[in-house]
Amino acid sequence: MHTLSIRVYYEDTDAGGIVYYANYLKFAERARTEWLRDLGFEQDELLEQNIAFVVKHVEMHNNAPARFNQMLSIHSHIVELKGASMTFKQDIINAQDQKLLVTVQAKIACVDLANMRPRRIPEAMLGEFSRVI
Repeated sequence: MHTLSIRVYYEDTDAGGIVYYANYLKFAERARTEWLRDLGFEQDELLEQNIAFVVKHVEMHNNAPARFNQMLSIHSHIVELKGASMTFKQDIINAQDQKLLVTVQAKIACVDLANMRPRRIPEAMLGEFSRVI
């Protein structure tokens, strides 16, 4: 499991100081990017090879709101790994009291940017992903 800490900034919230719902998806995206980086894969280098990871499907369940200036922990792990896709489960937790705030499940597809069609995840990446799940 990969964990990323994020502070809620004013710009992440609505007028009441509560995180705007779409920003949870941004937090989840950042966590997946940092997960890749921690495994040694930089997305800019993948883009140079015409490889991209795109969200094919996402589900989000809101249990409780996050608020301005809170520290959040985003726990990410792969629950399904296939040749050209993977599904992440990500829990967004209030770091102070460990309360589960939001759950995101995202199916991520690997695509060839030249034709925007699915492509197999490179073997080196599949090997690393398999090692950590």
